[in-house]
Order: sequence, then structure tokens, then C-alpha cells
Amino acid sequence: MDLEEAKEFRERCTQCSAVSWGLTDEGKYYCTSCHSVTERSKEVLSTEPIPNTKIKAINRGLKKKKKPEKGWDWYVCEGFQHILCQQAEALKTLGIGPELKELGDNPSHSAWDSEPELLSGFSCPSALESGTESQPDGRTRKPVRSRPSQSGMYFCSGSLDGAEYSLRKGIVKMAVPRTLAFCYLSLLWQRETVTFSDLLRFVEEGHIPYINAFEHFPEEMKLYGRDKGIFTIESWPTYEDIYKKVIELAIFLDLPRFPDITEDCYLHPNVLCMKYLMEVNLPDEMNDFTCQVVKMAGIGEVGFLTFDPIGKKGQAVKYDVQAMAVIVIVLKLLFLLDDSVEWTLSTVAERYNEENKEDKPWFDFRKWYQVMKKSFDEKKQQWEEARAKYVWKSEKPLYYSSIDKSVVYKRREMVLNLQKQFSTLVDSTPTVAKKSPSSFQFNWSEEDTNRTCFHGHSLQGILQKKGQSVITKNSLYWLSTQKFCKSYCKHVTTYEESNFSLSYQFILNLFSFLLRIKTYSLHEEVSLIEKRLFKKKYSEGEKKSSGSRKVKK
Repeated sequence: MDLEEAKEFRERCTQCSAVSWGLTDEGKYYCTSCHSVTERSKEVLSTEPIPNTKIKAINRGLKKKKKPEKGWDWYVCEGFQHILCQQAEALKTLGIGPELKELGDNPSHSAWDSEPELLSGFSCPSALESGTESQPDGRTRKPVRSRPSQSGMYFCSGSLDGAEYSLRKGIVKMAVPRTLAFCYLSLLWQRETVTFSDLLRFVEEGHIPYINAFEHFPEEMKLYGRDKGIFTIESWPTYEDIYKKVIELAIFLDLPRFPDITEDCYLHPNVLCMKYLMEVNLPDEMNDFTCQVVKMAGIGEVGFLTFDPIGKKGQAVKYDVQAMAVIVIVLKLLFLLDDSVEWTLSTVAERYNEENKEDKPWFDFRKWYQVMKKSFDEKKQQWEEARAKYVWKSEKPLYYSSIDKSVVYKRREMVLNLQKQFSTLVDSTPTVAKKSPSSFQFNWSEEDTNRTCFHGHSLQGILQKKGQSVITKNSLYWLSTQKFCKSYCKHVTTYEESNFSLSYQFILNLFSFLLRIKTYSLHEEVSLIEKRLFKKKYSEGEKKSSGSRKVKK
């Protein structure tokens, strides 16, 4: 564009009546005020010795020839490989061992032999290589297939196979959500100290690339057209959806039995229960009860916990959900959670604490409920506000064709200017810096005088001696599910809030929020563990149908 050569054109713009013109690369006049392009072109008389020749609408690109914007020839699978590398780097930054990235970088690893088939369906060159004929290590860039057919200036996609890939159908087709499935399988294989819910929460907090991950592609990887539908994500990953993809991916890759989950492993229920007891501010003494429940239900055995995609027909343990379910069962064993017993025991504990202020305090369920309710409401409100304010538009605008490129960039520039102006007028407070990643969402400390920490509180108020053993004062227990669904159902049981006590509802809502799962998923896991604990009661229930009832422990 050249403003100096357009000064001689003095007509008013038909759109905005301004007299301010510039020249496009094609030699046409455009208004610098409203950016509308006219049909008028700059006429230049040739000075070459060619008689009776008048050149109109000179293409100024012939004077100062520029190379067209052409990047690498790349395939869709290479885009997913870039995203996986970004995610591996992010996990490495979070403290995960470097072996995770080496696993992704080594295509000959036996566990990932089928990955190219999943990613694209055929072998393809690496976009990390340059566009030259040879590489320093002597390798040559593989020949690439020609681009799909074009219509005018419109390309179907920036990648070579974007149009074809978007139309491809299959049982397991690579997509951005499946990159998280790859990450979790790698974490599980390494037995890292990251649960499935932690992984998804780190994505949500922006510590792991997922939304608009294509922004970090190399500049030479042009992305537009059908690529937009392949690499853009406009929804948060959900636990149930990604978990299902983990199972599908493990079966598709024909992965062998994973390393054993033993008692010293972070994913063992005894370890996770201790972690979540600290998270939800419950007494440390409850860990003895969670360990007993794990042992009695048989969910701490290596054979039960270890993931074996082929041997167990694709079944995997939801380690974090299982640990939370064990804590729910322990709370039911101790307090019954029927909106009556827990409050009676709380009154006894409150009276004792007032009369014995120098002694170790007894655990007061009512006080714990009040503290956690306030913290839970604040945390949930912050989470909802953060989601509402999240900007889904990428900083790197995407367009469907080269024709739309200028329009898309202009709109993006206008949006950014408007956002800057409105933020200056409305919100004068500085932007809050992104929080550092942590395995804990709630932090409790004895030194914090604003909030009560219950970690060191005693359970003496709810226990009593019977001979040489110690038992709970509460001798009743109610089953979360009386009758399970048939095998052909997609779910194990159903959860209707109105059928359960308010205490039980609150605990499920709190624990489900921490794991970012649906409430019925946690209720379902509680029911499954109860089925293992109370086999006799369930077998009796099958013989005689009955309503919801309390049973003797």
C-alpha cells in the first residue's frame, strides 16, 4: 500500500465521503477511513519504447515482488503432535518426570506403535523439520501429497489433509480432547502424583495447553479453513467424556497391563484418602477408618487397582472418585447422615468443648459444616465467575479462506480495541495474576485464625469402648442404593436429590465440586463400594423387595 502515489486521486468516498486514499497491491484505490475498495485503478503511461501501449491497473506487486505467504506442507497428525509436545512440556514444568516427554518424542516406543494410525491414518512427515531438501543429520524430507482441489483462491484447509480428515469417519478418530487421554495414559504408566481430576483442573486453570492450543504452532504451519473445526475447542473437558476416551484409546492401541498400583503408590486409595481428608478439613483420625473400609471392600488389592486394558475388558478404576466415595462411606458409618444423628452428636461435642477448653477438642460436625459451607460457596462463586469471564476467542484469528483473512483480522482488531476501552472504563482494578498450580484447592492451617482447622480434632465424642475394642456410638447404616440397574443400562444407579438427607447432599456436592464431576457419579461409586461391603444385605434384598431402610452394621 502506498499513500503518496494515491494523493492525486481526490474524489470523495461513496461510503463515508472522506478524501483519503491509498493503493492496494493490485493497484486499486481504497479508503483509509472506512477501508472500502473502489473499482478505480491507478493509470500509468508506460515509459518503455512500446508504441501505442497504455498500461492500466498496474499490479504493483510486479514492481516489488513479494513471495506469497506459503508455509510448510503439513498434515493434521502433525498438529496433534505439536499439541501433545506442548502438553508434555507443561506437565514437565509442573514437576512431572522428563520420561513423559521422551515417551511422546520416541515414535518407536512399543506402547505408541499405533499412534500414527490413530492420528491420521497414514504416515506423514514431521512439521518440525524445515522445508529444505535435506537435514543436518542426513535425513531428507519425505515427499508430500498435493493439496486438495481448489476453487478460485479458496483453499479447503491449511493442512494437506484437513478437508479429507474432517469428513473421515471412524470409531477412534484423533481430536483435541483425546490429547488429554494420551496425557493421562502416560501419567498412569509413570504412576505420577497427578490424578485424573487434577489433570483436568490444570487444563481449566490454563497450566496445560488445551483451549486454543493451535496458537503455539510454528508460524510456517498455516491453519485455516477446515483446520478450524479440527483444532478449535469451545467447551471445557468433562471427567466422564475424557475418561471414556482414555478407555477407547487404551483398547485401540492394544496397550499391555500397566505397572502395578501398590500401597506406596500415590494412586492407592489409602494415600488418596489421606490427601482428600486434608483437603476437606476432616480429622486425621478418620484415616484409620478409611483404611479399614478399603481393606474390607477389597479395593486396595493390586489386581483390582492396576489398569489392564485387554485383560479387564477396558475397565479402569477412577482412583480419585473411589477415594472420595470411601470418605463418604466413613462419614455415614460415623454420623449416619440422616439429618438427625449428626446434629445430636454435634451437640454433645459442642458441650464438651465448652467445658474442656484446655483438652483436645472433639470433632463437631455442625461447626465443620458451617466452615466448609462458607468456603465451598466462596470457591464455587469464584469458579463460576472465572468461567463466565473466560475469553474463548483466540489471539491468533482463524479464517476459512484467504478471501476472509483481511476481514477477520480487521474485526479482531476492532474487538480488542473495544475490550481495552471498556476495561478502562469499567474495571480499574489490576488483573489478578494466574495462580500457581497446586494439588490442593483448600488449604487449612492451625495458624489460620479466620478459619477453624479440624485436622487435629478427636473422634472420642462419636466412639465408645466395648470390651477390648472401640466401636461407633451410631449402630445404624443406610444403603445409598437398594436396587441396581440391569446390565444393559448405561448407568449403575440413579440419583434423585430429594430422596436423600440434606447432609448427604451437601457432602456429595462438595466432594463432586472438588473433582469436577457430576454428583450422580460420586453417588454411583459410593453405591458400588457399599455393594462390596454389604454383600449379605444386598443378597437378602434381592429375595424380598423393600423400600429404603436402615440396617444394623
